[in-house]
Amino acid sequence: MINEQIRDREVRVVSESGEQLGIMSAREAMKLAQEAELDLVKIAPTAKPPVCKIIDYGKYRYEQARKEKEAKKKQRTVEVKEVRLSPNIDTNDLNTKMNNARKFISKGNKVKVTLRFRGREMAHMQQSKHILDDFAEKMKDVAVIEKPAKLEGRILSMVLTEKR
Repeated sequence: MINEQIRDREVRVVSESGEQLGIMSAREAMKLAQEAELDLVKIAPTAKPPVCKIIDYGKYRYEQARKEKEAKKKQRTVEVKEVRLSPNIDTNDLNTKMNNARKFISKGNKVKVTLRFRGREMAHMQQSKHILDDFAEKMKDVAVIEKPAKLEGRILSMVLTEKR
């Protein structure tokens, strides 16, 4: 809220330099703002009494937009990359998948390692669990297990994240 939109009876006023001018009526505060050729902006509407500052509103809005933009830059979304394995995977193929997983983790992403069972492979699920265990063991220098291996239908999966 700015200028005439402020309907409160009393407001705490802060000058443009940041010094406290005290509690006064909204009309008096408006007069002070007009004398300084600036705007009266309500900064903390929930405070008792509400806090208003005498500043240039256009400049204030620009600063707020810049702060929000800066905050967005610092945010980073973590993606979940998937590495698919099969129960009869060879060691060299496993090493290749491991290198891909290392690359994903070094970029700050999580890695979901899935072991898919097809057809008759379903009968030998317990013998194949060691593949995921070996994968996690070889990755433990860069990653930790966030979610341990869990069977969901025909897929055994676990999630690895970057070691802190």
